[in-house]
Amino acid sequence: MPVGRAMETLDERIVRASVATMFELARRVEEWPALLPHYRYVRFRERTGDGGGIVEMAANRPFGVVNWPTWWLSEMAVDESRPAVRFKHIGGVTTAMDVEWSFTPTEGKTHVKLVHVWDGPRWPLIGVIAATAVIGPVFVHGIASRTLAGLARVAESAPEAGDQRPEAAVSLTSRP
Repeated sequence: MPVGRAMETLDERIVRASVATMFELARRVEEWPALLPHYRYVRFRERTGDGGGIVEMAANRPFGVVNWPTWWLSEMAVDESRPAVRFKHIGGVTTAMDVEWSFTPTEGKTHVKLVHVWDGPRWPLIGVIAATAVIGPVFVHGIASRTLAGLARVAESAPEAGDQRPEAAVSLTSRP
């Protein structure tokens, strides 16, 4: 991840699930709208061999009873060896933002870190201020924290690896 950007948000959580489970949920972005109520849609425009590609995403940032719609386009890359999922925003207000999901095993659980870094929109005089005072803390963190919490809920309700009992099965394509 690039360092020294004007805006950085960090959302992290210890999840009672395996790294493999969390990594799989994070990389299967096209299933997020079925799992996360704040996601309106996720569509791949192009796919690459690593499971990434060009992905269009739209989510709502709730403010009480009002949902503020957001939209962005990203280049997504999946690194199975780390494991990590990275995004480079290439369209929308957040163009040039870098995002990384990383997963570290910790005492039978997974430490998930979701980092967003960005220098802000190319708006004269106010771009950095908008990024650091509003877009990052209100919109990016508001959506990212809900996404991480929602995927953690799904992962923590999934059966442990090796538990093949039918009553232990959890669908990853339906909301918990």
